Amino acid sequence: MDKLTLYLKESYQELTKEVTWPTVEQLIESTLVVLAATAILASVIFFMDAINSIVFKMLYGV
Repeated sequence: MDKLTLYLKESYQELTKEVTWPTVEQLIESTLVVLAATAILASVIFFMDAINSIVFKMLYGV
């Protein structure tokens, strides 16, 4: 039980005193990067699927 208590105390101290948390501006910038990358990847997958569907219909007439 002492090991668990020590672990929790050290974890709390590290999170409150030693970790450098990002600023609001950094969070917004990171969020925008993730949203842009997600939109680009979704667009690529959409167009690949559309092209594949067209080719499949041309080859098999389905």
